[in-house]
Amino acid sequence: MYKTPASLLLAIAAVLLSPQVRAQQVAAETPQTMLSAQIRAQGFTCDKALGAVRDNKRSRPDRAVWVLKCSNATYRVTRAPDMAARVEPLP
Repeated sequence: MYKTPASLLLAIAAVLLSPQVRAQQVAAETPQTMLSAQIRAQGFTCDKALGAVRDNKRSRPDRAVWVLKCSNATYRVTRAPDMAARVEPLP
């Protein structure tokens, strides 16, 4: 029988348990989770984010406009760099 050297097993374990490999396994943040977290921080309720769609007609290069659908409400969220989001509840 062939025995695997302990140093080879240690190297394989180090690669598999490295922070870079574990970081790749974390789910990517989606626009709906990012937007829902932002409006919650600003005092709006969003029980569960169901989806987010960018409103290309209202968006500009320096200002992104999104329609965020939550389980309890729908919001239009306008985001600009280094500013709080402008949140409008939609009917």
